[in-house]
Amino acid sequence: MGHTLSEIAVLLHPSDTVAVARRPIPPHETITSPNGSVTTSRMIPMGHKFALRPIRTGDPVLKYGQIIGFSVSDINPGDHVHTHNITCGSYERDYAMATEIPPTPPAGKPRTFEGFLRDDGRVGTRNYVALVSTVNCSASSVHRIAAHFTPERLRDYPNVDGVFAVTHKTGCGMASSGIDRDYLKRTLSGFALHPNVFGHVIVGLGCEVNQASQLIEAEQLLGKPANAPRMLTVQDSGGIAKTVARGIEAVEQLLPLANAVRRTTQPAAKILLGTNCGGSDGNSGVTANPALGIASDRLIGLGGTSVLGETTEIYGAEHLLTRRAVSPTVAQKLIDRIKWWEWYASVFGAEIDNNPSFGNKEGGLTTIFEKSLGAIAKGGSSPLSDVVGYAERVTGPGLVVMDTPGFDPVSVTGIVAGGANVMVFTTGRGSVLGCKPTPTIKVATNTPLYEHMKSDMDFDAGVVLAGRSIEEVGSELFDLILDVASGKRTKSEEQGLGDDEFAPWTIGPVL
Repeated sequence: MGHTLSEIAVLLHPSDTVAVARRPIPPHETITSPNGSVTTSRMIPMGHKFALRPIRTGDPVLKYGQIIGFSVSDINPGDHVHTHNITCGSYERDYAMATEIPPTPPAGKPRTFEGFLRDDGRVGTRNYVALVSTVNCSASSVHRIAAHFTPERLRDYPNVDGVFAVTHKTGCGMASSGIDRDYLKRTLSGFALHPNVFGHVIVGLGCEVNQASQLIEAEQLLGKPANAPRMLTVQDSGGIAKTVARGIEAVEQLLPLANAVRRTTQPAAKILLGTNCGGSDGNSGVTANPALGIASDRLIGLGGTSVLGETTEIYGAEHLLTRRAVSPTVAQKLIDRIKWWEWYASVFGAEIDNNPSFGNKEGGLTTIFEKSLGAIAKGGSSPLSDVVGYAERVTGPGLVVMDTPGFDPVSVTGIVAGGANVMVFTTGRGSVLGCKPTPTIKVATNTPLYEHMKSDMDFDAGVVLAGRSIEEVGSELFDLILDVASGKRTKSEEQGLGDDEFAPWTIGPVL
């Protein structure tokens, strides 16, 4: 029995030479397309591509109306199009800087959420106390302090979301100045001074390169006497046991102050939305990412900020963002980061097209160009307002690109350090990341995944494949963002996740 193309697949642009399967399509299935009928030559898994017209060896393959690769053999209509018959190749992209600046999305009706207003004007969606380790050598002490504050011990502080540890495997064995030291300091400071954190305690060993006394600049602490950090070192305290005791005492002093803070009604403009994708599949750029793009545009229209990371998953689609940049200067900042990544990969004999993982390819993604074209959909259609460095504080508003790797924990860590008070994470294969202190909304790209991992997924964008409009689904996702910002717990929070995902980006040598 035959089907029309719209019943069985998604055509993303009229010029595309491939379509994406809405569900598994058996071999010898006849499909009526705008360019005539095609018959599948083999099973086409859900999220995978099949050809709509003849593609000759060396021809570009088009999806989203853009080049996603080049054929390495002749491809007939109905053939499965994947890693066996197309490759990334290379082509010159016209960056056309700031030539197609779109209007800022319309504001629509005012929207609000219930959040914690901080002294610096930022607003938290959660109210944590953080324990920050300067170096791996103090990580055990920090974990033992955090472990003391069980749910039972926090029962008298209903307005405190918890006490969490920020630990890592670095902090020493690095140059005393330079990019690694700067990134670590910026990342730790971003978590310590995060809008979702009321106050913090810094714990070091004492002899490390990343000194506790230098971690947070004095000017950042002015005007915050109540929740100014307590700084401890294991060596000055007299060992681990004494450090843990002093740390517990310091947190106990902070808890009543944190508990006295209350949620108040705040404009949606106070949301700094982090976006990330992981375990992507062929439907990521069809359902979840475009729906998140709609929500991102809604937030930006209301004066908020949305952050798009994973520079290696912008690669191949950056020319679409440079056109949308508010100025040539902003566009050039993105191009500079792309060129840096090309250099960085080459130093280690790597290629950025190695980025699609085994799971990505199993899910239907073939090249980095294809992955990137779907990934940037998370940024909606708003103008690109700025490009910032890893873990740099984002001041917004608008759509901002943060330079991060594509590896999810490292990318999310940087975006959270930049101030994201809500994170939305799209996945087609089932990534389960959470990252305290920021609640992480997990969006499934397809309904079978959502049903299979219901205890981890917060939102089913796969309903788009069943005929729901992207606009409607994106609006529902925006409503969920506001609900989570107001305190609704995510699936990762319900399971207590988020203590182990802090992963600052390490670039330089270990000395």
